[in-house]
Amino acid sequence: MESVVTRDEEPSLSKNNRQNKRKFPGTDSGPTGKKGRPSSDITANVKLPAHGYPLEHPFNKDGYRYILAEPDPHAPFRQEFDESSDWAGKPIPGWLYRTLVPNSVLLALHDRAPQLKISEDRLAVTGDKGYCMVRATHSVNRGRWYFEVTIEEMPEGSATRLGWGQEYGNLQAPLGYDKFGYSWRSRKGTRFSESHGKHYSDAYIEGDTLGFLIDLPEECEIDYLPNTFKDRPLVKFKSHLYYEDKDKIQETLKGLRLAPGSKIEFFKNGQSQGVAFSDIFAGSYYPTISIHKSATVSVNFGPSFKYPEILTNQKAKGMYERVEELICEQSLSDLLYLTENEGRLRLDNFNI
Repeated sequence: MESVVTRDEEPSLSKNNRQNKRKFPGTDSGPTGKKGRPSSDITANVKLPAHGYPLEHPFNKDGYRYILAEPDPHAPFRQEFDESSDWAGKPIPGWLYRTLVPNSVLLALHDRAPQLKISEDRLAVTGDKGYCMVRATHSVNRGRWYFEVTIEEMPEGSATRLGWGQEYGNLQAPLGYDKFGYSWRSRKGTRFSESHGKHYSDAYIEGDTLGFLIDLPEECEIDYLPNTFKDRPLVKFKSHLYYEDKDKIQETLKGLRLAPGSKIEFFKNGQSQGVAFSDIFAGSYYPTISIHKSATVSVNFGPSFKYPEILTNQKAKGMYERVEELICEQSLSDLLYLTENEGRLRLDNFNI
């Protein structure tokens, strides 16, 4: 998919009362170094930051995606692997590891356009030049979910498009540029999908707190478990191991289907602006932020929302509740893989 940069001629939307600035590390653009094939000498226990994710991470780009891995204590032959010298110089099987699920919902360092500046707490982002975006670390694929965004700074000429997006949305474009996202633009309050903008609400400006609700009805015959990735190759980057997975954009586009009864609704300062989109494409959606020029926004995934009554009225969950759910789902997906492939894994173990 080609990279697209768009321009918005925005009026000045600044307010005099600006909040305290957040800290933005100067080295936060992330790594672009060459990846290496891991071998059995990966034994050091590298300590992760408090938020549970490396500060440097290979970006998802060039047709590949990188998923942080950790040793799976439940994997068969884990002890034999740790004690054996027969693995020396050979790739580590992916099934000995598992996807590391972050213990809180944050803005993803790896799943963003590199030019965006992410704050130290991973809960605020500042844009740069043309439209580009960042997704959160967690997605949802069924149920009603909610998060909030506050417009911290909106300098003259800047703009935002905020909402929900799937994993293959173009990071070098505004949310709503393709079929993988649905957004609400600051300028004129326009809603966007597939690059088509339609009038939706009044504009939102600096100081506004916005709410984002998605409703994805559960379907009985759909498998909602996340991918285990245990059959994918592992690569090493900055002392950490990652599963390497190829993008399947065209395949996914062909398989897109509408989810009957689904909807997306936006709120401004606690007030519903009405249903923005209905019967959206089925799939997993991430809270997604796209910014034009140097606007700064902060995100709130809960549990302390500014407008908690929206959750009560809409019978929705805050995004923070997705953490425990995803850990359970990922564990189940991994166990199913190990159970279904036990014979093959045993054969591989004895034919090293």
